[in-house]
Amino acid sequence: MNRHLSRTIVMQSVYEWDFRRDQDIEQVALRNISQFDAITDKEYIVPMVNGIVANIEKIDDLIQKSAPDWPLDQVAVIDKTILRLATYELIIDRSVPAKVVINEAVELAKSFGSDNSSKFINGVLGTLYRSSDIPKEPEVEEILKTIDSEVEPDPLPITAHVMPDDEIR
Repeated sequence: MNRHLSRTIVMQSVYEWDFRRDQDIEQVALRNISQFDAITDKEYIVPMVNGIVANIEKIDDLIQKSAPDWPLDQVAVIDKTILRLATYELIIDRSVPAKVVINEAVELAKSFGSDNSSKFINGVLGTLYRSSDIPKEPEVEEILKTIDSEVEPDPLPITAHVMPDDEIR
């Protein structure tokens, strides 16, 4: 069974549900599972999507407290979805080690998010991890630092050229 693919299906299902909240999240997940049935972990996916949806307000509140400068309605939907999945797994479910949750969330962000998604998600999850009652592990701090150092700096210059009004068309 492929846990990374299963996590991707959880992400995809919650992402879809976020746009169509009248749908049954379990049915959305089962439809997505059917595309890869033989290599996914249904016993992981179904409880995850149900848990995320059942705890969505608590999860969103935890994310908001960890990223107070970014109102959730201004966060890219894919980033918010990855954060919801990771927050549920890290804080509520706790069946997966913190280092795995953070690594997987960052990998999902690199695959599906924008250029800055992995750094943003790493930062939010780092804040969430550090402020939680999860027993702290030095290797998790190392992962958080390593991911931060892997992110390339923004290629845009610090200052931007402002065009005079008569040149703007």
